[in-house]
Amino acid sequence: MCVTAVESRPAGVALTPSPGGHRPFGARVKAFVALTKPRIIELLLITTVPVMFLAAQGVPDLWLVLTTTIGGYLSAGGANALNMYIDRDIDALMDRTSQRPLVTGMVSPRECLAFGIALAVISTVWFGLLVNWLSAALSLGALLFYVVVYTMLLKRRTSQNIVWGGIAGCMPVLIGWSAVTNSMSWAAVILFAVIFFWTPPHYWPLSMKVKDDYARVGVPMLPVVASNRVVARQIVLYSWVMVIVSLLLTPLGYTGWFYTAVALLTGGFWLWEAHGLQSRAKAGVAGAKLKEMRLFHWSITYVSLLFVAVAVDPFLR
Repeated sequence: MCVTAVESRPAGVALTPSPGGHRPFGARVKAFVALTKPRIIELLLITTVPVMFLAAQGVPDLWLVLTTTIGGYLSAGGANALNMYIDRDIDALMDRTSQRPLVTGMVSPRECLAFGIALAVISTVWFGLLVNWLSAALSLGALLFYVVVYTMLLKRRTSQNIVWGGIAGCMPVLIGWSAVTNSMSWAAVILFAVIFFWTPPHYWPLSMKVKDDYARVGVPMLPVVASNRVVARQIVLYSWVMVIVSLLLTPLGYTGWFYTAVALLTGGFWLWEAHGLQSRAKAGVAGAKLKEMRLFHWSITYVSLLFVAVAVDPFLR
């Protein structure tokens, strides 16, 4: 979750960038980049490019990889900017988001809205002309799902927001496959499902850490409305399903021994961490001793290693 570097201040207090409203050009550029949430997009691209290697069963056309990566960044960046525009009211009240460009005043709401819409249009046309129109449709669908379904309809209404809203984050897998083949495959669907079941146990530990932030603004993330024990049980459930689904690629003939070994080792360590979190939650451990962020950080490492294995496996078969 990318934030801009501005001095500390109480959450919810607007910041004037400098006397007289002057906003330095360099700081403005950084602010517009921050609207795209680059660190989140890094994760999306980690799941896009390796799938292109699997779809090509080797090295895909590098120009295609570049155009798909740029298009993916533009599309996800547009979705993230529109998300910040819609959530600017609660961002100003949450410690975790209180330094975002709209809250600090480095970017105005109108500028953010125009920027997000422009990226949405440009990315769709980019995909259509330089990749293919199936990828363009998937990209636009992911953007609209994230902005409309997750941000506008689910986020402030249900504790299952991140479960269904996470579908948008699964779409890069389909986009990577369609970019190479201009079609769909069960391999892409399985990897889509891996990310679908990965998203809740990836995000809920972070939500446990910052649940007071979400509670303050009335966003019903699961850790806000349920006990740590209930959240940890859900994390374990989704984790087991995720690991099992990740192993389906091999019996269906899409991957070989290398991917299987990586999926077993990394999945096994994930389950160890998930069950450890559940044990601590059952024991009533709270605060720093709950160590929920261990699973959050491992979840990023897990998805990175798993998808590197997706890319490498075709060369070892």
